[in-house]
Amino acid sequence: MMLYLRLAWRNIWRHRRRTMIVVLAIGLTTSMMLLYQGLMAGFDQAIYGNAIKVLGGNIQVHALGYADHPDERPMLPIADDLAAIEAAATSPQVLAATRRINTGGMVSNRQGALAVGIVGIEPEAELVASLVGQRISQGRFLTAADGDAVVIGQGLAVALEVGVGDRLTLVGRATHNQMRQRTMTVVGIYDLGMAEIEKATLYMSLAEAQSLYLAPGQSTEVVLWLRDLGQEAAVIRELAPRLAAYEVTSWKVNFPELTQTMASKGAVMDVFGVIMLAIAGIGTLNLMLMAVYERTREIGVLGALGLKPRQITLLFLLEGTLMGLLGALAGVALGLAFNAILGQVGYDFSLYTEMTSYTALIDGRVYSTLALDKAPQYIVTAMVISIVASLYPAREAARREPAAALHYV
Repeated sequence: MMLYLRLAWRNIWRHRRRTMIVVLAIGLTTSMMLLYQGLMAGFDQAIYGNAIKVLGGNIQVHALGYADHPDERPMLPIADDLAAIEAAATSPQVLAATRRINTGGMVSNRQGALAVGIVGIEPEAELVASLVGQRISQGRFLTAADGDAVVIGQGLAVALEVGVGDRLTLVGRATHNQMRQRTMTVVGIYDLGMAEIEKATLYMSLAEAQSLYLAPGQSTEVVLWLRDLGQEAAVIRELAPRLAAYEVTSWKVNFPELTQTMASKGAVMDVFGVIMLAIAGIGTLNLMLMAVYERTREIGVLGALGLKPRQITLLFLLEGTLMGLLGALAGVALGLAFNAILGQVGYDFSLYTEMTSYTALIDGRVYSTLALDKAPQYIVTAMVISIVASLYPAREAARREPAAALHYV
């Protein structure tokens, strides 16, 4: 085998121009796909990462039995929620860990009534991670000392025609399914650029929620906010021994529609990448066929020296494989370089944040990731396509009769 590898390596560099064209075609395609993958991962962090910050954090910790009634937001207080906070603080990937009371209810005024999710939060602790606190457009964010104060979304403010300082009547479900009512003052309005989400949830201080919903000193949820999207499984495994007495789930379980959207995007991207590399493989097929006809007499010499058809086939397959490998490696190196630069400089997306509802979550610049997890896949795919593209030329080379090939002009 080493003999054939040496022959194949020598042959691909005997025709440098042809080899460089193949390597360039495969390399540029691979680098562009890796660049695109890194940029899309950056968009995932910017869009889906921010969506998760709005919807309720990367990881949620609940009392045992909470998952039996996920649609009801059951008021099941967590036993020793501070222990869960302390356990989460041991992971370097956790940006913040906060307690919440999460229940459902209705908000109303003279303009009408709407069903909403009611969330009691630790404002100062969540401000570092929560997009709601960072997107206050009117008034102010909550403080831990706030009493009958709420922060609502711009969509809810428009629907009920209220502003900062106006009063709303809030009804929510407390422990033992009791319904509790209180009139609250709007102290702030957040604007995410997504009216449906803004209409769905309002926030109050955790202390006020504990008082209103008969859960003194308690919470129904501990939220873990991570530094990077995609680290949820690793953090759950890391904290599993210390959180064994709780139900621990990630956003992939709690928000399945978001998980499905990301999976669909990834599948489409993988198919698109294979198609692009296949187009580059057509170039390899064309150039390898040209090589067969240009080297007809050389093939005759190889046959006359005793090489069997299968050995000639192997030689041409190795040439195609080596060119595919060179192109893939060059493309990965170039793609990683592009991603590293964009990871530092970023791509200014501020002009396009109002194109669709979900792009409103992007904070100005998108920073690419290296996308190292995709590099092996693209290398293997490029090599497989190069091998497939070399099969027909290799077969044509093996079918040449040595005597006829030696007299070919």
